[in-house]
Amino acid sequence: MNEIQRQARRAGWLYLLVGLSAPFGLIYVPGRLIASGDATLTADHIRASEFLFRAGIASELFHQTVFIFLVLALYRLLKQVDESQARLMVILGALVSVPIVFMNVVYELAALALVSGSDYLSVFNKAQLDALAYMFLRMHGQGIIVAGIFWGLWLFPFGALVIRSGFIPRLLGWFLILAGIGNLAGSCASILYPAYRHLIDPLVMIFQLGELPVLVWLLVWGGRAKSPTARVLPVG
Repeated sequence: MNEIQRQARRAGWLYLLVGLSAPFGLIYVPGRLIASGDATLTADHIRASEFLFRAGIASELFHQTVFIFLVLALYRLLKQVDESQARLMVILGALVSVPIVFMNVVYELAALALVSGSDYLSVFNKAQLDALAYMFLRMHGQGIIVAGIFWGLWLFPFGALVIRSGFIPRLLGWFLILAGIGNLAGSCASILYPAYRHLIDPLVMIFQLGELPVLVWLLVWGGRAKSPTARVLPVG
């Protein structure tokens, strides 16, 4: 196994770790605990399953930390193809989206504090605390939508690098670009036309599957023996 293959496998394992851990905090826990439009029931769920809620928070922090190392691993793998595109991939993938998610977790911690029943909150009644907690959870959901814009954008330079790499099948790069379009479309629809988001969700989910082929390829096959041949020619 050459150095390209080792770097590809390393990135593949990190990609897999992100893919396995992210749905727990972003999909499973909210699906179990958040009752849409019902602040009281949502707060009661969190009080009854506080550990699950905290585990969801920990999952978000964990998979975003791993995501930083994933993007850096991909940068090391692909920087010889086009270093400017590789840097753009790092900026959009890690330097912008990760801080958004880390700060966004504060909303969940605020909601947890509001449903805790601490003495310093006694000036509010239960209905008020439940409503405030639900509002913070809604704000957390909006933060995920904002982060989703960059979860889409970083896939464009990533896909372009894969297409030009010469050691990863070009088709996988186009799949990544489709996944980027899906993420971006989903976030933009949620911001601009939230009432119609449900109409494009099935298509968005199909497009998002475009990340899976490159994950499998990195993990199972790694890179072919030859070195990257694509280069950016200097301008001027």
